[in-house]
Amino acid sequence: MYDYDLLVLGSGPSGQKAAIAAAKLGRRVGIVDRRDMIGGVCINTGTVPSKTLREAVLYLTGLSQRDLYGSSYRVKEEITVSDLAARTQHVITRQTDVIRNQLARNRVAMITGTGRFADAHAIWVDGGSGRDTRVTFDKIIIAAGTRPARPDSVDFDDRTIVDSDGVINLQAVPRSMVVVGAGVIGMEYASMFAALGTKVTVVERRDRMLEFCDDEVVESLKYHLRDLSVAFRFGEEVAAVEKHQTAALCILKSGKKIVADTVMYSAGRQGQTDDLALEAAGLEADKRGRIKVDANYRTSVDNIYAVGDVIGFPALASTSMEQGRLAAQHACGEPIREMHGLQPIGIYTIPEISFVGQTEGQLTDSSTPFEVGIARYRELARGQIVGDSYGMLKLLVSPDDGRLLGVHVFGTAATEIVHIGQAVIGCGGTIDYLVDAVFNYPTLAEAYKVAALDASNKIRNITRIDG
Repeated sequence: MYDYDLLVLGSGPSGQKAAIAAAKLGRRVGIVDRRDMIGGVCINTGTVPSKTLREAVLYLTGLSQRDLYGSSYRVKEEITVSDLAARTQHVITRQTDVIRNQLARNRVAMITGTGRFADAHAIWVDGGSGRDTRVTFDKIIIAAGTRPARPDSVDFDDRTIVDSDGVINLQAVPRSMVVVGAGVIGMEYASMFAALGTKVTVVERRDRMLEFCDDEVVESLKYHLRDLSVAFRFGEEVAAVEKHQTAALCILKSGKKIVADTVMYSAGRQGQTDDLALEAAGLEADKRGRIKVDANYRTSVDNIYAVGDVIGFPALASTSMEQGRLAAQHACGEPIREMHGLQPIGIYTIPEISFVGQTEGQLTDSSTPFEVGIARYRELARGQIVGDSYGMLKLLVSPDDGRLLGVHVFGTAATEIVHIGQAVIGCGGTIDYLVDAVFNYPTLAEAYKVAALDASNKIRNITRIDG
């Protein structure tokens, strides 16, 4: 007889959903995590704090209102870290309470501490008392998450040189910052600090940023960030960072030197599997700390599953939640459907980027014909009302049958309105639906009708000429 039918290691998005899904199926479920990490990295140092910080920055700087009230408009002249932290801490506290309540309501036992495997059906839990507790289980789901990867050559001090988890704990808004890495996290923080007035320099060894995004959208983002005085150093690598009394000196491999108050590394993530004693359960992780799983999120050991960032791509909170639910259902012997392949990507830069489906580059590489329909926010009444003169929505459409192949949004509420396109693509819909649909007015969602009309008019003209 085991202590639990299903045990979950980690209370982040994937762990929560796994535990609750199994509890709903009548299983005895326990979830293991540290007291100060309920909700995982997502709630405490990652997704939720960074997106809350973004909202605080947008509000306090008045950046999104400057098209209406002038370039000098600000809600607060001197913005401090305390101003930003107040909103962030409020949201973290409330979200942690929500998670605790959900787990308690579903009778999921909260086991406080850190776990490591004793064997394939038991773990040792270190609760901080100096004495470990043995907990047994029939099935287990590893949802341990990740931490920022830290190059060994860099001397992180969490003040001058920080990673993406530590940046939210800075003591003051830096006057200058070097962001190493132009991936999603790096660009999100680069845009936030640039909006606060920090002089930001982005160093990226590749030739471009966000290379999985639409080229036109990336160019638009680059333009707006340059307008906020962000400097880009593409094709460059940081050779060394020297800490001095008042600042840090970044030395690039090309010989260039950059002085900054703060250096933030965004060099990918590392799976938090080092302390799990995986070998005791017959498992191993790769050099990035990731665990290999099959289509049902089961590892090479039959009763052990792994979900979320610890299994690698796509490593999004949204997909991790679904992985947790599906893994729990499979572990409980319930029939499951595979996760839908159509997943939206949201990038919370300033301005936002979001897309679903294919890009122009992917369609071109596969020799798939397509037509483009575009709607610009400045042509929408709602765009004028919210003061967004730069936003755009792009539809990629099959000229043969009008199917929607991809949706790319740049600007206000991009991560919200992309789901309309997701639903149309997911249901095999065509732009005829969007052309004929009636949208609330004035809304940003109306951009779908404008872009669909643009695409259908182009297709009609080609058909008229080409026969």
